[in-house]
Amino acid sequence: MSRTTRWITASLVLAGALLATGCSSTVALKPAPDANNPLCADVMVRLPDGISDQDRRWTDAQATAAWGDPTYSVLMSCGVEVPGPSTMQCVTLGGTDWLVDATDNPWMRMTSYGREPAVQLYVNNEVISPDTVLEAIGPRMSSIPVTAKCTAPDVPIDEGGDGA
Repeated sequence: MSRTTRWITASLVLAGALLATGCSSTVALKPAPDANNPLCADVMVRLPDGISDQDRRWTDAQATAAWGDPTYSVLMSCGVEVPGPSTMQCVTLGGTDWLVDATDNPWMRMTSYGREPAVQLYVNNEVISPDTVLEAIGPRMSSIPVTAKCTAPDVPIDEGGDGA
């Protein structure tokens, strides 16, 4: 093979690789500390292909998920640190208690409460209703045993819940 042919072949392979990665819709995430927990695997295999009009996307980390295209609007990670008692707003949706942190508006962070391992969702509330996401994900967490409950769950987020 001549030097020119090798150069052309190498260039085509490199261009093909760059094109393939440039078109990829994989979302780069980091796994949570307890991502290898078998209960996370149980949750992951039950996740929906879509939430509302947001399609599921590939992620590159264990026990993670993302929805929304061309950019993500929902990120999920299983195996995050289990929260203790909190004064944060707590809602019950989809059969799961969730602690709500809205300090990153328009992004809302919701962490499951009273389950180990814990699941955390990061939702852009300008694109999709956080309540819709919690209703879709909560029932899929039934394999994670409930060890605690919110003492006074608030009304759903979309209905103006803002108390602890």
